[in-house]
This record gives sequence, C-alpha cells and structure tokens, in this order.
Amino acid sequence: MTDNLELEKTLWQAADKLRNNMDAAEYKHVVLGLIFLKYISDAFDELYEQLKATEAETGADPEDKDEYTAERVFYVPPQARWKWLQGRAKLPTIGKDIDDAMDAIEKDNATLKGVLPKDYARPALDKQRLGELIDLIGSITLSKGKDGKGKDVLGFVFEYFLGQFADAEGKKGGQFYTPQSIVKILVDMLAPEPEKRVYDGACGSGGMFVQSERFIEMHEHRKGKISIFGQESNPTTYKLAKMNLAIRGIDAKIELGDTLMNDKFPELKVDYVIANPPFNVSDYNINKAETHKWKYGVPPTGNANYAWLQLFISKLAPYGTAGVVLANGSMSSEIATEGQIRKELIENDLVDCMVSLPSQLFYNTQIPACLWFLARNKEGNSKFRNRNNEILFIDARELGTMISRKQKELSDKDIAKISDTYHNWRSKTDFEANYKDIAGFCKSANIQDIRKNNYILTPGRYIDFKEVEEDGQAFDEKMTELTTKLSEQMQKENELDDAIKENLKKIGYAI
Repeated sequence: MTDNLELEKTLWQAADKLRNNMDAAEYKHVVLGLIFLKYISDAFDELYEQLKATEAETGADPEDKDEYTAERVFYVPPQARWKWLQGRAKLPTIGKDIDDAMDAIEKDNATLKGVLPKDYARPALDKQRLGELIDLIGSITLSKGKDGKGKDVLGFVFEYFLGQFADAEGKKGGQFYTPQSIVKILVDMLAPEPEKRVYDGACGSGGMFVQSERFIEMHEHRKGKISIFGQESNPTTYKLAKMNLAIRGIDAKIELGDTLMNDKFPELKVDYVIANPPFNVSDYNINKAETHKWKYGVPPTGNANYAWLQLFISKLAPYGTAGVVLANGSMSSEIATEGQIRKELIENDLVDCMVSLPSQLFYNTQIPACLWFLARNKEGNSKFRNRNNEILFIDARELGTMISRKQKELSDKDIAKISDTYHNWRSKTDFEANYKDIAGFCKSANIQDIRKNNYILTPGRYIDFKEVEEDGQAFDEKMTELTTKLSEQMQKENELDDAIKENLKKIGYAI
C-alpha cells in the first residue's frame, strides 16, 4: 500500500472504463507500455532541463545520448517524447505515432531492444480511446516529497496496475504476478542485505526484485545496490519484468527461457533465492533436463515441485538462503520419488522453516500453498544461532483478511507476526528472550520429531493444538438456539420455493 493509493485507484477506474470490449490480457500491454513511456520521458525531461540550464558553463549538450547514459537515464528521441505525443493524442495517426516512438526508443537504448509493445496502430484499437488514455496517463506527474527527492509515482502506478490486471485476468493473471503480501512476507523473512546477489528462476513481472530493493532502501536508508538475476519462460511476461524493473531504476540481468530445461545461469551462486514457481507443473520431461541439478533424487516427470526446490538449492552460495512458494502437497507427497527427495533434503539439513499459508491468497489458484525456507548452512555465525537439525513450523492459515469476495490478503501485522517469529527463532541474541512455541501457531521441532512423522513437513503435524475457550453457554441452551435458527431458515426456504413456483406458473411453467 502506498501514500498514492487513492490516485492509483482513481487512475485504474478511469483506465478500466476506456477498456471497452478489449480483453484485460491485451489491454494490459497497451496501458503498461504507455505508463513506461511516460516514465522514461519524464526522467529524460528532468535531466534535459538540468543540462540545458548549465549548457553555457559546462558545455554539455542536452541532445547528447552519452550525457543520459552516464546518469543511467534512457535517452528519448524528439519524436518519442511525451509532450510531442500528447499533442497528437486526438489525431487518427496516434497509434502509428506511438509505435514509431517505441521503435525509436529501442534503437537508442540497447537494453530495451525487443521489450516495448509496438502494436498501437492495429485497427482493433480504438484511437479515440487511445487518445483519452494518453491524456489520462499524462495527468500523472512526479511529485516532490519532503526529502526533496522525486517520488516515483509512476513506478507505484505501474505496480498497482499489474496487480489489478492480474485480478481482472484471474487464473492467467497468476502467471505474471505474485500478490504483494506473498512477496512481502518472503522478502521480510529473508531480509536481503546490500551488496548481495538475489535470484528468481520464475521471475514473472519482477515483483520479488522490486520488493527486495524496497526492503533494503527502507532498512538501510539508501537505495540498495543488490545484484539481481532472473529468468522467465513467457516472452510477454519477460517484457513486463524488464519494464517493471526499468521503471524502478533497478539494474538487473533477466534472461528469457525455460529455467528447468534451459538454465541461463548454470554456474550462478547467490545469497538469496526468492521465487514463486508454477504449482504442480506436470508437462516437464525431467529426464531430459540437466541431471547435475538432481543431487537429492530425480523428480517425477508428473510434477516439477521437487525439480524447482533442487534447482534453487543448487544456486545457493555457502551461506545462502531461499524462500519458495509451493503447493501444500509438496510438504507431504509420497508420489514416486518425492518422499525420498524430501527425506534427503531434511537429512542434509537444508530445510530451515515451513509456513502454511491461508487459502484464497492467489489470483490463479485455490490450491492451498506453503512457504519453504531453505538454508545452505545452519551452524550459525555472529548473527544467527546454531539451528542444526531443527526446523521451525509456522501455521498461518488463520491469518489474513478478505479484501474482496474471492481474495484474501495478509496484513502488515500478519506479515510481521510471521517474520518476527522466524527472525527471533534464528537470532543468536533474541532466541532465548523472544522466541517460544505457541500452541496453534508455531513450533521448533528437532530431527527426531520429523523422522517419527516420516519426514512429512506439514506444520499441523508438529504444532500443539490450541485449546478452544468455552463460551460458558450450556449445551441444551445452545442446541435450542441453533435448532430454532435452523427452523426459521427452513421456513424461509419453503417460502422462497413457493414464490418461485408461483412465478413459474405465471409464465406457463407449472411444477
């Protein structure tokens, strides 16, 4: 949530009205492409004016591309600048003008080559509505905060729109967007530090990276300079990731391709893996993948969950940690080799924490999900205590709040409760004073407990039951109250049935 939430909501409602009959999946690229264009044009204009103001004394040329490259600002050629395009918004040629602008920007900025949408001239796109959309996005400006720095309003708008489009697309939306509360809990629990490496092998539109940078900036009081590596198999989602990171000013190495079958970073070792790979993917021929990843057992061809886990482990540096979202079934499945692989991961002391999540958190599936936290070395250091042969189990299924008829969200308070528990459990200084097992919520279990439970990692197996408080009402009194209510509801049901029959009879369909 941001200070600009009302602005974002207003803009979304206005933009959605302009969608007409266009599918959300198609309209997404129209809108996000324009927001990106507005962003780079605004950033260019800001530096252009600075260069122009000092041109006489410094000799800097405001039209010199190198001046912009040096400041990590995209050079925007004259025919692609927002002011010029907005002046042509009412013309029937505006679609071609935008396509030409995107082409020109890609030619002058090698990192954007093949990334920007260029289909605005197509006949099916209503040019009047396109012009209205340009005017709407043109109303967004970079506002100055109290600290004097330009607040990246457009970046927040881009991110908010990604979420809204994911919601509008439903199941397909989940392919490019992980709900923000899920991203936030992963990042808060891993707590990435500056000057470290972060990897996501199923990076979607790049939300994990945006939140990682934000976490560092918030906690270190400066822009976090982490090294980012990602891979995405869907070409259109890959383009969204490139735009999303560029609009946030995040430098990242993002590759296009199927991570499991064609890993573009085979030798990479990182400090943090943060990922939400597709759940229960069944169409992978794991036997054709690079077998060096399957150190703990070859995953079954019918489910890629344990392929993802092993690939992410292979990316971890000696003290690296990973946070991975998977379907709940991954915690207890005995299908083919999965049970044996899970046993190997546990016996090799790679599993640090397991979290059961509430239902209805995702746009694309109602499958219950969990978080796996993996650690390459649990022996401890100056910051963390020795956690060898221990796993923390957290049951967060009762947390979360419904934010719509079909969607639930973890609040900041919920996220803090989960992440603080994990940090206190790991901490050398806070464990004794601040961590304790809580019935119904968390439990620190040892390897003997896990062996007794046949290596199943479902938190409910280990966490003590929470006692239900009696409400003090006598059983007979409670049953009388419930049966009276049931009788009233059954009476109401009969009345509704009679009304339906009467209405059907009136139109000649007696039953």
